[in-house]
Amino acid sequence: MERTRRALVDGAWIVLGAALFALGFDCFLRPAEISGGGLSGIALIVSRLTGLQALGAFLLVCNVPLFLLGWRRLGRRFVLGSLLGMAVSSVLLDVFALLPGLAVEPLLAALYGGGLVGLGLGLVFARGASTGGTDIVARLIRRRAPHLPMGRVLLAMDCAVVLLNGVVFRDVDKTLYSAVALAVMSVAVDGVLYGRSNAGVALIVSRRPRAIAEAIDARLGRGATLLPAEGAYTGTPRAVLLCAVRASEVGRLQSLVAEVDREAFLILQKARQVLGQGFGRYGDGP
Repeated sequence: MERTRRALVDGAWIVLGAALFALGFDCFLRPAEISGGGLSGIALIVSRLTGLQALGAFLLVCNVPLFLLGWRRLGRRFVLGSLLGMAVSSVLLDVFALLPGLAVEPLLAALYGGGLVGLGLGLVFARGASTGGTDIVARLIRRRAPHLPMGRVLLAMDCAVVLLNGVVFRDVDKTLYSAVALAVMSVAVDGVLYGRSNAGVALIVSRRPRAIAEAIDARLGRGATLLPAEGAYTGTPRAVLLCAVRASEVGRLQSLVAEVDREAFLILQKARQVLGQGFGRYGDGP
């Protein structure tokens, strides 16, 4: 029952994200001939050169070999979620294309279109899926280099498509507007995936590390880890306390550390993502 409920919730978020992606592309980027990079950017080139309007069907055909590759490398759950995202976005791209495009300045089209597309992609990525195309390639790259943010990986690949758009359209202005859209998309994707984390990591160097760990457990309900260390100058063995806390708990952590040991050395830094008990679930992120 729990697995079914989670699958339904994930499916709903994937559908919403795919809808926002299609809406941003059809209402802002497509009318202004601004490339969103990836297969959608290639589809825009094909539409300009051939007059093809059924871009959703074009994307479906192009995604077949990529999904076959993803099935082998990325697993069944990712591929099934991505099939849903690809199907919804492809259908809605053709449906929303029937709506009149918004007559806005190209810069506004790049900003709002890039923001909507990036928001939609971020929601899909956050549920462990994609909309197909270069999203799958980005996932494969991150398997080899997981330290790279998803938005940056997509930005690097999509820049090549934007340059190709500039060559085909022979329009420097549209190329520059496309670069703006890509930058906004990258920020939006990373904002959804990593900006939602409100967790921080604390490193505490103290003469009373176990007392501080007990206080953290009793008053914050958080676990802590003692890391063996050595003073670089004195060579004295000591323990460094590692603890993950939410942003709302930072003030309480500072207070209890000061109560136990006012000479303690406390380092606080924002964590891009924390997974495990009391924080995010594995599989929620990219």
